[in-house]
Amino acid sequence: MEERRIKIMVDAAVPFIKGVFEPYADVVYKAGKEISREDLSDVDAMVIRTRTKCDADLLEGTPVKFIATATIGTDHIDFPYCEEKGIIVRNAAGCNAGGVMNYVFSALYGVAARKSIRLDGCKIGIVGVGNVGGRVDRVAGSLGFKVLKNDPPRMAAEGPEGFCPLDYLLENSQVVTMHVPLDETTKGMCDDAFFAKMKPGTIFINASRGEVVVDEALKRAIPKLGPVILDTWNNEPVIDRELMDMVDIATPHIAGYSYQGKQNGTAASVRSLARFFGFEKLYEFFPKTELLELESIKLDLKGKMQGEIASVLQYNYPIFTDDFMFRMDPAQFESLRSNYQYRREFYID
Repeated sequence: MEERRIKIMVDAAVPFIKGVFEPYADVVYKAGKEISREDLSDVDAMVIRTRTKCDADLLEGTPVKFIATATIGTDHIDFPYCEEKGIIVRNAAGCNAGGVMNYVFSALYGVAARKSIRLDGCKIGIVGVGNVGGRVDRVAGSLGFKVLKNDPPRMAAEGPEGFCPLDYLLENSQVVTMHVPLDETTKGMCDDAFFAKMKPGTIFINASRGEVVVDEALKRAIPKLGPVILDTWNNEPVIDRELMDMVDIATPHIAGYSYQGKQNGTAASVRSLARFFGFEKLYEFFPKTELLELESIKLDLKGKMQGEIASVLQYNYPIFTDDFMFRMDPAQFESLRSNYQYRREFYID
């Protein structure tokens, strides 16, 4: 009797993956938010993004034994349930760090240019210094910012040197940028007390998860704050339109949507699944860069004035185009994400 082939369910929006697993398995593609328990009745593994909530409601009674999420975030996965059921979960840690770093600095220099804000000598406070926050830290230092860092898990593991308490960071930074994972310690952390500690005119950036911010608290704080930049929102894809109208840059959760970030995310998912099932030819899989103009580029910003840096960053990532497209029709949140034209990454020494 012929042995049954492995069956894999793949979120149809995961890029660069069609045709990759077909020589080794039966593959089904479906929009992530539409995947149901019935769809998984004979599925062994999944490759997903954040729109598929993996919990008992979806997985109970299915043969799924491996989940790869092509994202750094894992708050859409019920880890205690998966562990209880013996389901292995792998994410793509750090895959979009370069893309988010590009977003942060394009946005920061972009709003500073529009609002005539001088960044020379500014302190930038980074809340969460993992893969993304670490990249932001390195670039901020190379651009001459004074950097304050808050990361309680890292501080507990590595000691206090190089880190500071959150209150100190908020009270002493001219820019605060959020790069925390979403968990019970970070959900709603940006509340009235959080914003009250920030200096008047502070620039606030959230490109982590929308749920770390209490929307009503941010609205109350905006008259005191400087420019506010939001890429992530509570209740995505249905967002608070009033809040969107109040912020300076609004984008539909695309900060990490660089070409290289998507390559990295898909590569991590394919490799982890391949190793689990023994698809040896895919152990070192990496999507090919099809167009030369999408290869990453190094930017030399040493010695340049703030205006010159802003111009170079906007040329390489014109972030206000993403802001404009989103404001034109916020109801198209999911469509804008799914059909996003991935931008090439730039890196800065």
